[in-house]
Amino acid sequence: MWFKPWKQNKVEPKDQVAMDRLPRHIAIIMDGNGRWAQKRGLPRSMGHRAGVEALRKIVKACSKLEIQVLTVYAFSTENWKRPKDEVGVLMTLLTEYLRKELLELHQNKVVIRTMGKISDLPLEAQHELAHSMESTRDNTGLILNLALNYGGRSEIIEAVRSLSQEVLSGKQRIEEIDEQRFSERLYTRGLPDPDLLIRTSGEMRLSNFLLWQLAYTEIVVVEELWPDFGQAALLEAIKAYQKRDRRFGGIHTN
Repeated sequence: MWFKPWKQNKVEPKDQVAMDRLPRHIAIIMDGNGRWAQKRGLPRSMGHRAGVEALRKIVKACSKLEIQVLTVYAFSTENWKRPKDEVGVLMTLLTEYLRKELLELHQNKVVIRTMGKISDLPLEAQHELAHSMESTRDNTGLILNLALNYGGRSEIIEAVRSLSQEVLSGKQRIEEIDEQRFSERLYTRGLPDPDLLIRTSGEMRLSNFLLWQLAYTEIVVVEELWPDFGQAALLEAIKAYQKRDRRFGGIHTN
């Protein structure tokens, strides 16, 4: 069985970071599955499977830390350009993860949300996502926000179109449009902007991820490929975040 029950670690994550300075919202660009597999002479599909197990560990750690929101870049709008077989593997792994993990996620009070053009995903994936969201919507723990068929530019364009339509129909006055009203048209409406963005595999780019929401996010890039990224690496990234001086464009006077 690929997925294993959550177990108690001897060293709990809460004992290793400052609990009063945790990020409310962590976003992760999960990069490096293919390179991880290539380094081991394995097919890319095995890298993606290992990546799912890494996600499972990070969800568990964030839940224990009582992080409010974890948003993961699971499938971008550009990922459709990959070979058809690889896309099929990714969709299969998504449905497999939801089916096998849903009960345990629910028992640990995790809320499953999605963002992106979900209607373009295979019907089986859409069904599992809808079932998972409905089953967990009343939970009170970690919000696991899955970015699927997601692109930051298309999200912004959709928000502009929505506001423009309201202006044309007379429901919205153009001078009333501000950052808050714009944010309410995004997929992340109702959620705080990410405090911490983690990107694995050492790449130094955003890859069309949360372009509006990351305006004042602290960014930590790590060399680990995503399948190698575990609780210890997460805690190191949080410690790096806790050392940052977050001024949001201003200055501290003391």
